[in-house]
Amino acid sequence: MEEVHLRAARPSDRTGHTMPGDLAASPFRADRDRISASAFFARLGGVTQVVSPSGSGLLLHNRLTHSLKVAQVARAIAERLLADPVSRAKLDELGGCDLDVVEAAGLGHDLGHPPFGHLGESVLDRLARERFGLPDGFEGNAQTYRVVTRIDVRGVEGNGLDLTAAVRSALLKYPWTRHSPVPHQAAELPRGASEPSEMPGSGATKFSAYSTELDDLLDARAPFEKGLPEWQQTVEASVMDTADDIAYAIHDLEDFHRVGILQFTTVHHELQEWLGHSVEFAAEEHVGVDDNRPGASLEHLRRRIHAKDAWIADDQAFADAVKKVRTELAINLLEVPFDRSQQAEQAVVRFSGDWTRRLVEGIVVDESVQPRSGHVALAPEQWHEVQVLKFVHRHFVLQRPDLALHQRGQDRLISNLVEALDEWLLDKAEVAPHRLRDLFDLARQEFDELPAEVLPAGADLTTLARGRAVVDFVASLTDDQAAALLEALSGRTTQLWNDTFVL
Repeated sequence: MEEVHLRAARPSDRTGHTMPGDLAASPFRADRDRISASAFFARLGGVTQVVSPSGSGLLLHNRLTHSLKVAQVARAIAERLLADPVSRAKLDELGGCDLDVVEAAGLGHDLGHPPFGHLGESVLDRLARERFGLPDGFEGNAQTYRVVTRIDVRGVEGNGLDLTAAVRSALLKYPWTRHSPVPHQAAELPRGASEPSEMPGSGATKFSAYSTELDDLLDARAPFEKGLPEWQQTVEASVMDTADDIAYAIHDLEDFHRVGILQFTTVHHELQEWLGHSVEFAAEEHVGVDDNRPGASLEHLRRRIHAKDAWIADDQAFADAVKKVRTELAINLLEVPFDRSQQAEQAVVRFSGDWTRRLVEGIVVDESVQPRSGHVALAPEQWHEVQVLKFVHRHFVLQRPDLALHQRGQDRLISNLVEALDEWLLDKAEVAPHRLRDLFDLARQEFDELPAEVLPAGADLTTLARGRAVVDFVASLTDDQAAALLEALSGRTTQLWNDTFVL
């Protein structure tokens, strides 16, 4: 197909040169290698998923191991679909699916993830918008795209990794910017394109590129413009997105069982109470998010699915999913506390393996897709199961008061670090880190080249560039680097800070 050949070509505004370290003949495989050799990829080993494993003595998932598993699952999904003649024909009609592209996207999808998980993402977004007036704020997916197209350094010419259009498009979970989202063809907004209810007028909740990378996004999407609506993920992006959902739903639950946070009694009670009273819950006019009755939070999830995803919502599939999670997670795994024995480890491995296999086998290709889904997605039965698994993680882990306490401290750490670095960059008498100055120069050039209508009225370009540089710099740190750098800048340590990747 002509589109496949177009996707294999490097974009005209890139060097297209072989880079140091390129060993593969395939451009897609070279892209995968460029991502895995990146310093931004290596740093993910020091960026936690939700909580730090420090002091637990356990090997928990970090952003690096998560990315490796997403790449593994994504490739398995693609292999399975390509092995089936019917699915393969559908994929070809939709633009094709390459194994190296989906693996590269899985490896690279979290390159822009900042220190301290999603908490770091929300803090940097707030500071970017409120302190520096950056209309794009900060978003982890958009930062990933900025890393691979602008701020990573792989070759001797230009910025970024010079990835193919196929791989760059596969990284675009949400192929729009914050303030130009949208899906003119769609009857409803795609997943992530609506504004957060608590921030009206702020633009899309999720987006995969800043205004400074919009031209690059359009260039990457150009080979697909005849076959896909402007808001729709490419096939390979939807494979990566689905693999990310699967890994997130399963592997975080493993971790929190290991550290003893997920308890059989509380999880089973919530699931069982909803199953025992689902008819009564459904008859109630209102079940609020703050309703503390056992089972009420699960009922709220059921109603939210109907409100947001009516295209796939199915009460019988939801009830079946709750039963399956109750049996296989609560009873078969959580009922016996994790004691680090071989038997306990085998139970975790069995749970993870069985669920991953089940979900991968439940992947379907849909040629006529809904705005809130992708061409490659979970079948309704497995889709509901993932929603319930993610609910358990959110309700019994993310909403814990002790985690909130931990995150308040991380919020203050990042806020103070941004302030200290901004003051350092403003102080002309002091020598700011070379990397920070390089990022400032890059951002200033980018803002100079943006059309005036994209920028806030009366915006000071130097302030915008300073903000983007500081945010880029902080987002490139590991958890420990962020903490140690603030210690040094605050004068609370006498240890010389000499990490050359940071400074």
